[in-house]
Amino acid sequence: MPEIRINIGGRQFEVACQEGEESYLHAAAKMLDDEARVLSDQVGRMPEARMLLMAGLLLADKTASVEDRIAEVRAELAEREAELTSLRNTKIEPERIEVPVVPQGVKDTLAEIAARAEALAAEIEEKTGK
Repeated sequence: MPEIRINIGGRQFEVACQEGEESYLHAAAKMLDDEARVLSDQVGRMPEARMLLMAGLLLADKTASVEDRIAEVRAELAEREAELTSLRNTKIEPERIEVPVVPQGVKDTLAEIAARAEALAAEIEEKTGK
């Protein structure tokens, strides 16, 4: 079991940890040291036990806030997942759009009428001399 030397609040400690967990211990010690330094900057020198207690409480408070936020985010995620599931299960009928089709017979009749109208217009122009 490795023995790790850590610094917290300007004091050195030797701590044992499981093999391979050294980096986690160093990270945790740094967090505790950061809180202890804030305390010592604000309050000044204090007994070791009190410094560690206060630093631990500050970290616990931060952890509780993070856990509360995680719970909020999980609840929001659950709502979004339920909404997504609901949307996925909703059958959306495509909007039906009907495009009118003009029968060929009507087109032919209109073409004949147009041709007759043009012929009449041409005949009138000839008679009037325009």
